[in-house]
Amino acid sequence: MAPVANKKVLVVNPGGTSTKVAMYNGDTEIFSVDIRHEGAQLKEFSSVYYQQSYRLSKIRNVLLENGVDMGSIAAVVGRGGPVAPVDSGTYAVDEAMLSAISQGRIMVEHPSLLGAPLAHELALEAGCNAFIVDPVSVDEFVDESRITGLPSISRRALSHALNVKAAARTVARELGRSLEDLNLIVLHLGSGITVAASRKGRQVDANDASANGPMAPTRSGSLPSLDLAKLCFSGKYDIKEMKKLIVGQGGWVAHLGTDDVREIYKRIDDGDENARMVLDATELQISKEAAAMGAVLLGEVDAVVLTGGIARSERFINELKPRLTWICSKIVVKPGENEMLALALGAIRAVTGECEAQSMGPYIKKFEKERS
Repeated sequence: MAPVANKKVLVVNPGGTSTKVAMYNGDTEIFSVDIRHEGAQLKEFSSVYYQQSYRLSKIRNVLLENGVDMGSIAAVVGRGGPVAPVDSGTYAVDEAMLSAISQGRIMVEHPSLLGAPLAHELALEAGCNAFIVDPVSVDEFVDESRITGLPSISRRALSHALNVKAAARTVARELGRSLEDLNLIVLHLGSGITVAASRKGRQVDANDASANGPMAPTRSGSLPSLDLAKLCFSGKYDIKEMKKLIVGQGGWVAHLGTDDVREIYKRIDDGDENARMVLDATELQISKEAAAMGAVLLGEVDAVVLTGGIARSERFINELKPRLTWICSKIVVKPGENEMLALALGAIRAVTGECEAQSMGPYIKKFEKERS
């Protein structure tokens, strides 16, 4: 690998109510800013895509405030959205990707879709290349992982692939092993929860954090299908309201009115038995999903990796570990999401020649052909 020093990379990570911006020199962070967006401002836009100019102006203000010389930037990298099912890796932001996003030819609308066009605009100003890395639609599923009990409904590969892949690479490096030699179960514990089976470096199965798997801070996770169907046709909710119940207002928020694990533990310490039950249920559901991924790996698991924002809570992790050690005695904790560094390193791998940036064009054509 070529040296990563003196490779300045601008990183842009658009989320639901914020845009994170950071600059790295190699793998060293120069600065990081979390731009918060008021909900009322975002509601003015008919879709996520039309927020681009608004967010771009906010980013430019941050760059100006931090005295960024655009000419010194070697690459700009954005978070990758669910355009089409793709292999893991670094992707060049090209016309095929940008046109699919602008025309709405995507898997599902998500704020991460803005990562590519924002990176593209900033890269034009800097005179460098733009990339995305391990988008949420990384799809390395084995075919049997896609099948459900209804032929008209298939399981989709939508996950926190960026952090899952980054944590897996870090653990492999620390173990002195190649990622392609390891079987890992990686748990991303955030506002949504992804539990993924990594077999020899490929994410062969994972829950969709927005649709199934464990209950999470803001998401309902898997629900009894007949009861869910009854609720959908009860007349109480339209489709937008149902989506909010499942993603955004589900999980801890639905039960306890908060997505903050620290607040929940405070309530538990004050004697709140319901808070204790909800957290116990979450830990049980996480362990059940991890056990399912252990089955995918035929019980051959080299390590269970815990990452994401909730992994910063030692108390939560210490309660969760006993539910996992029977799957594998080696539990590795990598707290935090680490998405910004993972994006920077993915771009650096392309800039230094460690990997070749791929084009998403063939994946988009395949996806559209299968969908038609």
